[in-house]
Order: sequence, then structure tokens, then C-alpha cells
Amino acid sequence: MKEAEKPCTGNKFCCISKLKVFLLSLSLAYVGKTMSGAYMNSMYTQIEKQFNIPASLVGIINGSFEIGNLLLIAFMSYFGAKLHRPRIIALGCTVLSFGCLLISLPHFLFGRYHIESSISQWENFSVVPLCLVNQSLISLPTDEPSTECEKEPGSLLWIFVMVGNIVRGMGETPIMPLGISYLEDFAKAENSPFYLGCLHTATVIGPFLGFLLASFCAELFVDLESVGAEDITITATDARWVGAWWLGILVCASLNLLAGIPFWFLPKSLVKEGESNESEEKSKKSVVPLQENDKDEAKQTMYEIAKDFIPFLKALFCNPVYMLFICITVLQFSAFNGMISFMPKYLEQQFGKSASDAIFLIGLFMKKFKINIYQAANIAFWVSLLEYLLYFAAYWTVCDTSPVAGLTVSYEGIEQVSYAENTLLAGCNRDCDCPLKVWDPVCGNNGITYVSPCLAGCKASGGTGKSVVFENCTCVAATGLSSQNVSAILGQCDGEENCDKMLHYFLVLSLVCSFIFSLAAMPGYMVLIRSLKPEEKSFGVGIHGLASRVFAGIPSPIYFGALIDTTCLKWGSMTCGGEGACRMYDIVTYRWLYLGLPAVLRGVSYIPSALILLILKKKLKSESQILLNAPVEMQDKEQEALK
Repeated sequence: MKEAEKPCTGNKFCCISKLKVFLLSLSLAYVGKTMSGAYMNSMYTQIEKQFNIPASLVGIINGSFEIGNLLLIAFMSYFGAKLHRPRIIALGCTVLSFGCLLISLPHFLFGRYHIESSISQWENFSVVPLCLVNQSLISLPTDEPSTECEKEPGSLLWIFVMVGNIVRGMGETPIMPLGISYLEDFAKAENSPFYLGCLHTATVIGPFLGFLLASFCAELFVDLESVGAEDITITATDARWVGAWWLGILVCASLNLLAGIPFWFLPKSLVKEGESNESEEKSKKSVVPLQENDKDEAKQTMYEIAKDFIPFLKALFCNPVYMLFICITVLQFSAFNGMISFMPKYLEQQFGKSASDAIFLIGLFMKKFKINIYQAANIAFWVSLLEYLLYFAAYWTVCDTSPVAGLTVSYEGIEQVSYAENTLLAGCNRDCDCPLKVWDPVCGNNGITYVSPCLAGCKASGGTGKSVVFENCTCVAATGLSSQNVSAILGQCDGEENCDKMLHYFLVLSLVCSFIFSLAAMPGYMVLIRSLKPEEKSFGVGIHGLASRVFAGIPSPIYFGALIDTTCLKWGSMTCGGEGACRMYDIVTYRWLYLGLPAVLRGVSYIPSALILLILKKKLKSESQILLNAPVEMQDKEQEALK
């Protein structure tokens, strides 16, 4: 008989009960895993720009976490409780930490980040690629993509991020189910709600810390250890800016590794809180027969699974309320998961905020509130519907489209939206032989952004670094400015003044909607639980979680990203000339897709919601009729059961 399998005789560490040590360790593990999740969700836009990949591919990387979770969730749910739970949690924290390390690895293999710029390609020469009419001393970068782009160093390093995300999902799997079951097994019934409340607090603190860390790291340049501030010619609001996304994930890796250490030293089982030493002695004496029973159970496991699985599954499929609730969950979760995954990108594009500011503002309102109330289905339906109607106010929190010559306005300053590349050429720059693929924006003193100094028709420059000024820009003059005042500076022009005000309205609206919707979360979950028989609850909740991951968690970021890609007005380019990450979107179409797709998904979800109400109302009527015809004693029992 192994000592580890006996209940622990010494139930304290340094005058602190081992259950309290477990609770503190589990709370830290919750902070670590939720902090890592929030941080990664905030940094996908930085990863997109680092590896020059489209948003659809970012969606696949995002969904890979759920894949890792799915690989182990069934095993952990069924077999986890039979194993040494603290050590399994410790192993999970270690695997989670290793996944974070894998995610950061590409930064150290990638080399220095190449800022897409027409100037950097000419850094060995004394001139920059301006509008040199009839002068082609040196060939400009080609517009034709190279066939060797797929073999470009670092072009596939994003695979490390995806594999790391899968490993991170695998490592996170055992922490919640095994941690909660361990607490429930050995905590007093009256203490259990307090312990769960501590874990709930940790799930709020973790994401907030993750968003703060992401905001800080996004403000730092990706190559902060090798590039000086004077060598960086772009600012954090530039579409080419990549923050130090790898730095924060190393912090998350360290925290998760530390969180797992105490679990290695905790026992497999404890004496339940409040039990006396006599109870402990009885527990010791019962170890041998319990072991024998466990062996008998192990022999019957496969038979029991085979015998119960199909009938339980059939019963769930024949339960209309349960199946309709799964449909609601898939639709609602798809809407929210897609929105959360791309919210930093939306705030960057719609309101002209840097990634650092966008992430920080998101972190301020990411909290949850829950209630517990009777008639759960009605409460959940009407509260959710109220929030859904309020959601449409987001369509009025808009900013004017940023004027970019050849993309959102013509070179004469007339509003237009063009997805065609040839509109970047006009009479004022047609003879300049400019590359069309490069994104190196400059802001003319007419308030219009030009894709590059060459496309602005600039013929001279002065200054160095961020203070470069381009002069004699013929395209700036085309808008009617005096020929003596036609200069441009590096970077995009600032957005409209009302953008900050609209951003505040959007965030307040999001906060109010999140609060109202969360009021419907607990009543909705009660509908799921009460639709199942006692023996079906565990299996039913597991299938519900499985369905939400397979049909919503994995695919929603992918198709959200693919649709967002369709609104791209200007793609960036790789060093070999291939297509990179999107630099600018048609924000009007982007807004309609980003807000409209969740509206459609959630709107459709109210059809099964209404059907559930009808089914429950019909069932309530039939039960009431039975109660009326039943004896008084039976009615009292039925009423007690309904409570």
C-alpha cells in the first residue's frame, strides 16, 4: 500500500490547514490561467502584424486553444477524480507554462522585425525613394510577389504560436474541474460557497491583470532589447507597429509555473473539515476495502461506459429543452467569442487608438455579475432581449473614415472607397514609377494621408528619423494648396476630434450591455440544469461544454477573421513582395460586419429561446393540472420540489 493513497494525518502546513493552502494555490492558478487567456486575446493583432498573416489565420490560432482543451476535457472529467488531483493540477500548470514558452519562442528565432517602409529599403543610400521622374538610378521594389515567399525566413514561425496555444489549452484543462471537486470533497458545506467566491474573485482579477500587462507590452517596441528608440521611425498608433507581445507571455509562463509548485506537495486526499480524529481513524481503516472497491470499479469502467453512454446520449437528444438550449449557447457564444477576439482590432481601426490604449480600455469593463432568481427562463429571455435591443445603439458610435488618397478619398479630396490598387495612381504621381505594394504612409499638410512619399509626389526630403519632412509634394498641391506649402510628414494623419468621445460612448454602452446580459447568465444556466435528470446532469453539462467548443469556440474566430479580411483596402507586403497583414480597412463595412454578424447570430438565438418558453409554459400547465387533481399531501410535496 502506498503512503500517498492514505488520507493525510498531518492536516496543516505551518499552522495553516492544507485545504486553505490548496485554496490559495488554486486561486493563484486561476489568476495565472485567466491572465494568460486575456493577455493572448489582447495580443493577436500584434501577432498578426509580426508574422504578416491575415485575420482568418489569426482566427485559427485563436481557436487552437479550444482544440487543446477538447483533447483532454473528457479524460479529465471522467478519470481525473480517481487520480492524485493536486499533482494533476500541478502538471497542468507546468504544461500551461510550457505552452506559453512555446508561444514566445518565435520572437527569439525570428530575428529583428522588419518595418515595412520605402525608406528602410534605401538605408544604404543617401536618398530616399521619392518621386524621381524619368530617373531610375536604382530599381524600386518590385510589385510582383516572389515565388520564394513561402520559404522566407520566419514566414511559418506562427505555427509555434498555434502549437503553444494548443499546449496551453491542454494544460488549463484540469485546473477548474479537479480543483473545484477537491474543494467540494473536503470542505464544510457552509464553507464551500465562500471558497468558490474566492475562485470567482480570482477569475476577475486575472483578466484585469492580463489586460494591464498587455497594454504595457503593446506600448513597447517588439525588438526593445536590440533596437534603440532613436532608430524607430513609427509610433504606437501606426498600423505597422508591433508591441513586445512575447514579453508578457513570458511573465504569464513564470506565474503559471510558480502557481503549480505548491500542488506537488499536497496530498491526494484530506480529512473533511470539521471531522474529528475518530473519523480520521475510521477513514484509515476503510482505505483497504475502498481500494478493493476501486479495483472492482476499474474493471467495470469500460462496461459501464458502454452500457450508459448510448442511453444517456439518446435521452439528451430527446430532451427538447436541453437541445434548444445548446442551440442558444452555440449562437450566443459564437457572437461573443468573435467580438471579443477582434475587439482590440476594431477599436484600433474604428477609433484610431493604439493597441496599448485599446487593450487598457477593454480591461476596465471586463467583469461578470450573476443573480439567482425564480422563473429563470422568463428572466433570462426578457433581460437578454432588453440587452440585445440596447446593443443596436453601437451603430451610432462611429467615427468618420480616415482620408487616405486613392483608398477612401480621391487625390482631389472627394470621398470614395476603392479596393482596387490602380486607384493609388493619379496624374500627380503617374510618372513617378512608385511601388504600389509598400505601406509607408505620410500625412500631407492638407489633412490627407498618402500611402507613401512617392505616391504623394514628394520630390525632396529633410531631417532624420521620425522628424523627416517631405517637400514639394505635387499630389498635396493637387487639392488646391499653395505650391509653396505642400509638404508631408511621416505617419498617418490624426483622426477626427469626436473619435475619443465616440470611443467613450462605445465603451460605456459595452459596459452596460455586459452588465445587463450577465444578469441573464445564471437564470439561463438554471434552465440547463433543471432540464436534466439528476443522473444526467454531469454528462449533460459535459456534452453542453463540448458542443459550445466544437460549434462555437473553434469556428467563430475563423469565420469572423475571414469576413474581416474581405474589408481590407490595403494589404501590407513582405520583404519578398508577397501579401502580408492588412494595413487599412474599409471601416464602414468593417463596422457593419463586426456588429452585424453578432446581431444576426443572437437574433436567431431568440427563436429557440421562445420555443423553450412555450415548452416550459405548456409543461407548467400540465403539472398544475396534475396538482389540482392530487391529494393535499402530494401537492405540498410537489410544491416543495418546485421550490
